[in-house]
Amino acid sequence: MAERLPGAYPLRRPFVFRLSEAPFREERERMPSLQAQKRRLSNRNLGGTTGFPVPLGWGSLYFLQELRKEGNSLHQEMSYCVEQLQKLCAIHSPSGKTDEAAAYLMEELTNLGYAPEETRKGGVVACLGGEGDPLLLMAHVDTLGAVVASIKENGRLVLSPVGGLQPENCEAENCVIRTRFDGDYTGTLQLNNASVHVNGDYGAKARKFEDMEVVIDEVTSSPEETRKLGIEIGDFVCFDPRTVITKSGYIKSRFLDDKLSAAILLAYAKELKESGAVPKRKIYLHFTVYEEVGHGASASVPADVTEILSVDMGCVGDGLRCTEREVSICAKDSGGPYNDAVVTALVKAARDNGIAYAVDVYPHYGSDAEMALRAGYDVRHGLIGAGVYASHGYERSHVEGAENTLKLLKAYTL
Repeated sequence: MAERLPGAYPLRRPFVFRLSEAPFREERERMPSLQAQKRRLSNRNLGGTTGFPVPLGWGSLYFLQELRKEGNSLHQEMSYCVEQLQKLCAIHSPSGKTDEAAAYLMEELTNLGYAPEETRKGGVVACLGGEGDPLLLMAHVDTLGAVVASIKENGRLVLSPVGGLQPENCEAENCVIRTRFDGDYTGTLQLNNASVHVNGDYGAKARKFEDMEVVIDEVTSSPEETRKLGIEIGDFVCFDPRTVITKSGYIKSRFLDDKLSAAILLAYAKELKESGAVPKRKIYLHFTVYEEVGHGASASVPADVTEILSVDMGCVGDGLRCTEREVSICAKDSGGPYNDAVVTALVKAARDNGIAYAVDVYPHYGSDAEMALRAGYDVRHGLIGAGVYASHGYERSHVEGAENTLKLLKAYTL
C-alpha cells in the first residue's frame, strides 16, 4: 500500500526468538520433537535464493505443525502461504533494491510449473492459464526502507526514507546497510543522543530523520572510517521485519504490506497447478516492485488485460469495519472509487461463498490498480486484501484473513 499523505535482517548466525517458555510447556510435553524441529528450522536456509534465516518462535512452529495436520482444511494452501510469507519477509526488498525478491519469485513460479518473465523494471509477470476477458492479479514485493543521505562527523548515518517510512515507527530498530561493493553491515536507527540518562529532552524531542542516526555496529567515529568500510551515500538501509506467527494464528511483521498478498498469490498459483483447475477467464500474475514510491503498475500490464485486481493490504483502524481475520474489499481510496461493477462482483462472490469480508473506504491509500489507470491503461479495476493493522509500522494480520482473501480469489475466478 502506497501512502497518499504529504528483508529481512541478514544476521550472521541463526536467529531464534526467545519467547517465554511457560505458555508452551504443555505443547512441548505433548510434542516432544518440537524443540528438535525448532533447532533444525532455525538453522535451515528458508530464505530462498538469498540464504537469509527466517525468524521462528514456538508459536510459529506450533502453528505450522497444526496447519500440516491431516483433516485441517488449511493444511495445504495455508501452510504453503505462511511458509512463503516467511521466506519473502526474509529477503530485503525496499523499492529500488528488489532484485533478490524478483529472483526468488522467478524461481518459485518456475518450480510450480509456470513460465514467468521479468519486466524491464524488475517485476515478475506470469500467465496462469484460462481463456478470454483477461484479469491481472497484482501484489507488490517492494517495501519501505531508506538510503544513506549523509555521513555525520561522528561516522554515523543520516537516512532519507524510501516510500512512506515514518521515523517514529523505526526508531530503535535493527537494520542492515547494503553497500555497493563491500557487503552488508548491521546497525540500529536511534534518536541523536539516545541515552535517556543523558538526554533530558529524549521524550519531548520530535522524531525526524534529520535528528536521528544509524549507529553502525563497527568501530567508526568519523566519515573517513565509515567510508573505509565501503559505506557511501545512496547505499540502501533495510529494517528487521521481526516476523512472528503466534499459536493463535496472528501474523506480526514489518512489510505484510504487501508480502502477505504476494504469498497469497503464490498459494493461489500453486492451487491452480496442483488441482488442475482452469480459471473461467485468462489470469495473469504481476508482482510489482515500485508500488511504495508510486509507479509500480504504471508499466508492464499485458496488452490484452481488461481488468486489474490489486491484492494489497486491507485497512484496519478507527471508523473501518474490517478486522485482521477478514478480507477487505475497497470501495474507494484517496484516488477515488473503484470500478463499481468489479466491487459488486467481489461482494457477490464473498456473499455467495460464505467468505468473511468487509467493504470499506480507505482514507489515505493508493494502489497498483490506481497507478495503472493513471498511466493510461483502459481497464476495470478493483482492490482486495487481508486486513492489516498498524500499516507501515510493525503490522499485524491473521491467517484467517489470508485464507479469506485466497477464498475470494478462487470464488471470483474459478
